[in-house]
Amino acid sequence: MTTGHGQHPSSVVTLKSAHDFDTTIAHIKTALEGAGAVVFADVDQREAAALAGLDLRRTRLILFGNPKAGTPVMAANPHAALELPLRLVVWEDDAGHAHMDYRDVSQTLGPLYAIAPDLLVPLQRVVGLLQTAVQ
Repeated sequence: MTTGHGQHPSSVVTLKSAHDFDTTIAHIKTALEGAGAVVFADVDQREAAALAGLDLRRTRLILFGNPKAGTPVMAANPHAALELPLRLVVWEDDAGHAHMDYRDVSQTLGPLYAIAPDLLVPLQRVVGLLQTAVQ
């Protein structure tokens, strides 16, 4: 699943999209909203870089979540709010292929914040949802 564009933690899932950049963003947003998630922000990091006079590949950071899934986690441990809302990045490589990175917080919330496994079940479904969106 990794693409050789740098190292990342094992909790990061990198998927190459079957679609172009803009279609990938649209598919992901549709999949998230269809699953009851809210897209809280869509940050164009390339645009921000350009405003600073810098160059960056097409890169968009999307913050999203479902309060029904996240609220019990934050209620169990307020520090876990540092991991929520969830986020993903869609970026384009030099060949024009879109990729999506998502850090699977269900792998880190349990050991780092002592969140009970049953509270993580809804978050564990996100990886499959995102995989479907980029296929």
